[in-house]
Amino acid sequence: MSEGIEHNAAPARGGKPDGLTRSPRHDALMERIQANDVRVGIIGLGYVGLPLARAFGDRGIAVLGFDVDPAKVEKLQRGESYIKHIPAEAIRAMRDTRFEATTDFARLDEPDVIIICVPTPLTDARDPDLTYVVNSARAIAGRLRPGQLVILESTTYPGTTRDVVLPILAAGGLRPGVDFFLAFSPEREDPGNPQFSAPTIPKVVGGLDPASLDLAAALYGKVVVKVVPVSSPEVAEACKILENTYRAINIALVNELKVIYSRMGVDVWEVIEAARTKPFGFQAFYPGPGLGGHCIPIDPFYLTWVARKHGLSTRFIELAGEINTAMPAYVVDRVADALNDRCRSIRGSKITLLGMAYKKDVDDPRESPGFELMELLLHKGAEVDYNDPHIPTLPPMRHYPDLRMSSRELTEDYLASRDCVLVVTDHSAYDWAWICHHASLIVDTRNATRGVQNPRATIVRA
Repeated sequence: MSEGIEHNAAPARGGKPDGLTRSPRHDALMERIQANDVRVGIIGLGYVGLPLARAFGDRGIAVLGFDVDPAKVEKLQRGESYIKHIPAEAIRAMRDTRFEATTDFARLDEPDVIIICVPTPLTDARDPDLTYVVNSARAIAGRLRPGQLVILESTTYPGTTRDVVLPILAAGGLRPGVDFFLAFSPEREDPGNPQFSAPTIPKVVGGLDPASLDLAAALYGKVVVKVVPVSSPEVAEACKILENTYRAINIALVNELKVIYSRMGVDVWEVIEAARTKPFGFQAFYPGPGLGGHCIPIDPFYLTWVARKHGLSTRFIELAGEINTAMPAYVVDRVADALNDRCRSIRGSKITLLGMAYKKDVDDPRESPGFELMELLLHKGAEVDYNDPHIPTLPPMRHYPDLRMSSRELTEDYLASRDCVLVVTDHSAYDWAWICHHASLIVDTRNATRGVQNPRATIVRA
């Protein structure tokens, strides 16, 4: 599968990292990796872990998946999927290629390699919450045997692998780089993206030592298009933070421009489309109702936290965060203005949110701005429903435990009965012309209704 390994800093051009000291345990594991005789354990079978398990399975590598959710494990053992872009047929194919799922973490001594793919959320104070990473490391430490390779993929701040995970694993007396091996490789999943999946996305890898880097690079080289080794886990950790901070800041910029241009009577989406015709020096980012997903709303704050530990402030990042987190309130204000123009208030109005997934054409609601929009509208007295073809029932969310409802069917009569339809996610499944024909008022945060000819509905951009 791999086109090779792209070498940066640590590895020499010959294919081995500089300073690599060969050891019997390194050589034994490398031999198994090269022979496809290695067994990979993956902790966390969500939107990152399950596609990774599939990638290994497709290359004939045995996978033992671990998850704390018995319902997920039972589904996988039956050959069923709970992630939209991974069909049940793929799960059954994985089962046929030596994939097994379990909740029994006492089996962590069975795999040769253990990859940690668990959530890294923020606390209410926007500090890193490494509970899942620490618990995973402790579970591994309790069963760690000589010769195992441990790789952290969960997004985190620079220093986590060395300062948090390593001490837990080494507490039992096994020596890193000699008795066991440790690396960091940031996940780069983009759920629902048909162009890029785990095997087609280059993999950045930083090893605690040359032996760990050598093994981790060889393992990922089996399943991804390109491995990009870097000089340390800290570089790999910082790489992922940079990628998502870059996106968060640019999204904040266009969100701020949206507010400014709206006040000026200028269509920000038309401005962006015009600007993107420049063949150099510009990359298009688009505004929205707020940030969503597990990465972009969270990762920049990991950097601001670790910067404070070093006595530094991150004014640029924090300003971007303020702008992005203000977007749901801005959208609700636009809804209020649109209703006011019809001599109605939010209180008592019937409002339907279209789309509760955080992005187009996925079934992933993590950190979706739809939840905050729903809560704000309910707090102001609106009667709120939602429709999402990919999320039939709202799952329990950590910050919104009381928002429990099911998706409403979109019919002509139902749309006509709503005072406002708020576009949160521009799923391809929506027939925008039909919606614009039967709804009376649409507040569109995604420019989804562009191109609809002669809509009956009043359309307000937000």
